[in-house]
Amino acid sequence: MVVCPICSQGVQSLDRINQHIDSGCENFLEGAGTRTLSSPPSPSNGGSTLKKRSASTFFQTPTAKRQAAPSLATNGKTPIQPPAAGNATRGNADAADATKSTAVVPKTMGRDLAGPLVKGSKAHGAAPLAERMRPTSLDDVFGQDLVGPNGVLRSLIESDRVPSMILWGGSGIGKTTIARCIARRVGSRFIELNATSTGVAEAKKLFAEAANELALFGRKTIIFCDEIHRFSKSQQDVFLKPVEAGTITLIGATTENPSFKIQAALLSRCRTFTLAALSREDVEQILLRALQQETDETGLDLGPLIDQELIQYLSAFADGDARTALNLLELALSLAKGNPTIATSEPPTKQAIKAALTKTLVYDRAGDQHYDTISAFHKSVRGSDPDAALYYLARMLQSGEDPLFVARRMVVIASEDVGLADNTLLPLATAAYTAAQQIGMPEARIPLAHCAVALCLAPKSTRAYRGLNNAYTALKEPGVAGLPVPMHLRNAPTRMMKEMGYGAEYKYPPNYESGRVKQDYLPEALLGRTFLEEGDLGSEVDPEVEMG
Repeated sequence: MVVCPICSQGVQSLDRINQHIDSGCENFLEGAGTRTLSSPPSPSNGGSTLKKRSASTFFQTPTAKRQAAPSLATNGKTPIQPPAAGNATRGNADAADATKSTAVVPKTMGRDLAGPLVKGSKAHGAAPLAERMRPTSLDDVFGQDLVGPNGVLRSLIESDRVPSMILWGGSGIGKTTIARCIARRVGSRFIELNATSTGVAEAKKLFAEAANELALFGRKTIIFCDEIHRFSKSQQDVFLKPVEAGTITLIGATTENPSFKIQAALLSRCRTFTLAALSREDVEQILLRALQQETDETGLDLGPLIDQELIQYLSAFADGDARTALNLLELALSLAKGNPTIATSEPPTKQAIKAALTKTLVYDRAGDQHYDTISAFHKSVRGSDPDAALYYLARMLQSGEDPLFVARRMVVIASEDVGLADNTLLPLATAAYTAAQQIGMPEARIPLAHCAVALCLAPKSTRAYRGLNNAYTALKEPGVAGLPVPMHLRNAPTRMMKEMGYGAEYKYPPNYESGRVKQDYLPEALLGRTFLEEGDLGSEVDPEVEMG
């Protein structure tokens, strides 16, 4: 006989403990005796097991107290029913947890997944529309082929071989949703935490609990860490041992490039899945599904206000972010219903709803958007496309980018790409930088645009830039970087150096007619080498231009 760590009753045998817990601590009991926590068991009845009760967040309130209080998630009305046998959304262990209270997790650590909120409950109604519409099945996830019927990640989930992984993608494309669907599908214990509010000490406690859970009941633990890039690389070390040992299955979500933000050792222990940006059609389907469900539940007659045209407008406005799209739809629904919290002096119209929608441009000054956009700007100037250059310039400035950052890049472009073809562009770019520094935004946008267009329209020459690169390449050859400077080119500031021959036989070109002299300047081993090429640009031919 063993003692159940939840209800403190005797169970017939160790191999019956999981079935006893799944039955709600009612079946597979040894006799009729029941002990309470206030009277500790004798050593012969597994007292050491009972002592572990306070060490793990898995151990919950005793059965008597749980049955006396209504479920918070259901508001004491409709209990959550456990899924039938074979239901793919959740295993038996999770079904038992969903019927009762969730595992106790410290406030800063996250929470166990207790199942979806019941429709009609107060908690469900108070949640934002984006949270209420969150899919609970992978079949309802739009726009991600990875979890589609033939997706790689879907096949791993269905075979119950979920690896530790990093989900990389933009905001509102389904990272958290996919993680929660995985937890329901495989039936593992699921703990959700956020790197912005969780410390290393709390994470270590979770790992210890996961190890106890695996040892006692053979149930795996999935830890979903949102914004995992917010952990420093030294803090990410805490995940290495439990992930490698299989104590936990880590699902990390990040909007930043894992190559730069995730420690290499942790990245090598995880599979990286790149989630695709949602198309307008995907966002439109999400909005239509949400609108249908909301109208079914509330019976609201939207009339001509929220129609297909407005749904398409919101889909384009959201820019691939499903959360933003649902928030905009919720605002539109509030306006259409005449929400008293939104002051309107006239009956709502479709144009009024559109005018009420606002959205911040998606641009991270410290992330990939910062580098990707400036790269696109530079390449547009290099390709002599002023329209594209002005678009990216406006996008950066409108999003709050430092105008001096853009101005510095244009100084580089003036030498790297225009170069010898028009030597007046380097002073112009320098002047644009000074102007932006002196006058600031928003007026600084004007000289920046002036310089950007001038750089686009100017002839291009990379001759000097390529020549410098050729010299750098030569320095990588063995022995080239240490070649001695010819004696006649060396400076001779002292008498001793002059006696040693420094500067001897040097011909000063201004003393000669037309400044022409016969004199070598390269080290002897490099005589005859050229680095500056003849042409201003390269010699390759784009076949698409030839065909055009």
